[in-house]
Amino acid sequence: MSKPTTRATEAGIGLGSALAVAISWSLHKSIIWAVIHGVLSWFYVIYYAFTRPGGLGG
Repeated sequence: MSKPTTRATEAGIGLGSALAVAISWSLHKSIIWAVIHGVLSWFYVIYYAFTRPGGLGG
């Protein structure tokens, strides 16, 4: 029963990193920033969602 949980966790981490890298690249066009934001993954995605007009912050 632990195998599906492990795979779901790995997929979630991979998705967050991919999303963070895509957002970062579209904004900054910098590999260094994309790597940094990829490491931060979901933290950067949530930050982006709250700080953009029309995002979660309003």
